Amino acid sequence: MADPSGFMKHSRQDAPKRPVADRLGDWREVYRDQPPADRDQQVRAQATRCMDCGVPFCHSGTAGCPLGNLIPEWNDLVRQGDWQLAGDRLHATNNFPEFTGRLCPAPCEAACVLAISPEAGGAVAIKRVENTIADVAWERGHVEARVSTVSSGRSVAVVGSGPGGLAAAQQLTRAGHEVTVYERDDRLGGLLRYGIPEFKMEKRILDRRLAQLKAEGTKFVTGCEVGVDLSVEELRARHDAVVLAVGALRGRDAPDIPGRRLRGVHLAMDHLVPANKQIEGDGPTPIDARGKHVVIIGGGDTGADCFGTATRQGAASVVQLDQYPRPPDDRDDELSPWPVWPWVLRTYPAHEESGERRFAVAVEKFVGSDGILTSVQLREVEVRKVDGVREVVPVSDEVHVLPADLVLLAIGFEGVEQMPLLDGLGLTLTKRGTLSCGADWQTTAPGVFVCGDAHRGASLVVWAIAEGRSVAHAVDAFLTGASELPAPVHPNALPLAVR
Repeated sequence: MADPSGFMKHSRQDAPKRPVADRLGDWREVYRDQPPADRDQQVRAQATRCMDCGVPFCHSGTAGCPLGNLIPEWNDLVRQGDWQLAGDRLHATNNFPEFTGRLCPAPCEAACVLAISPEAGGAVAIKRVENTIADVAWERGHVEARVSTVSSGRSVAVVGSGPGGLAAAQQLTRAGHEVTVYERDDRLGGLLRYGIPEFKMEKRILDRRLAQLKAEGTKFVTGCEVGVDLSVEELRARHDAVVLAVGALRGRDAPDIPGRRLRGVHLAMDHLVPANKQIEGDGPTPIDARGKHVVIIGGGDTGADCFGTATRQGAASVVQLDQYPRPPDDRDDELSPWPVWPWVLRTYPAHEESGERRFAVAVEKFVGSDGILTSVQLREVEVRKVDGVREVVPVSDEVHVLPADLVLLAIGFEGVEQMPLLDGLGLTLTKRGTLSCGADWQTTAPGVFVCGDAHRGASLVVWAIAEGRSVAHAVDAFLTGASELPAPVHPNALPLAVR
């Protein structure tokens, strides 16, 4: 096991970022390309901080990693310089560590034993180690297509090519099934392609993994909305089982705020998707922040994505609004005791580049002229729960006015979009806007399974991959009677209190 005193020898160091001026001049990832020798030496030191803690909550499915990543094992292998075996250990539990290493908020780090006390120097930089292991594996040619040597003679359809669908497809293809992934967009990847900005993950990272899946035998059909371009009857006739990995893309709106229909007020994804398509070479985005005063409503990941996108587009100003009070800089043990996900201020790279954030405020009115947005009116608020119902209550009579030419609503998602596919399968959504399933991941439609955001609501990339792997186990058992594929999570699995 790793050096138990390593955390006393080395301080935590996150990956170095490129200068802000350089980042704002292009769409490349924010982190600096280091000489491999320097990078590897630094990351080996970071892996050495992982100690023999005895109870590694980092890979606990309820507190840390739902994939059950063998974090202490591959940390120690990196410490020893055995990058190839570290890559093997990492890929044993995670199909796409280069995705999670870039995009996951790292509940594993929040559950790290070293996160208990600030005096210990902070959690092990698990995310940085994971990402480097994955990058080294690709650089050194350790990632190869794993073509199944057996054939089950059974066929599976996966609807949706986000991380959950891709994980399920890869696992089932490797188990010997004939798998076809149907994607309604013109390119593969779902939100990995069109929801995640290029500066968080360059799409070449996605494309090289898709090439591996294709080499392994997974088939892909793009520009095909099942239930419209391909009937549900034809889908069921072609395949022995169906996996629904359609995401939860129905954006939450704010129809009750006066002025919502003014030109210039948009849902966040209406901004992010065409911005990503422009980078793919599809022509100018219809919602461009250049020269505009941008107000982003919502303090989460999607809001930060809009923040960085608007800044790179050349916005005149960017302000992000959060109705909750400013979180503390350090974990409050009474509010979020270790190892649960802590309520702390999370600063994304985009926030370091420009603009400002305001807390404990909410928009009470969008103001415009001739149908065009010109400003927003704000009030200071407090979020309360009354009889279990959340209410946003103004706490001041003072009205603040912000200039605004573009408002982006990044206030979450309400669940699965209504689509002909669901009607054709006879499936209805739960009160949470999701698709329910039994303990075997099967919906009320026989032979139809569900995973990822469509099942649990908008969540983390690591949970989508974990559910994709688990549903693959269930589908394999459904088709063959038993399965040796891993199943890291149960359909009812939930993380420890995540705010």
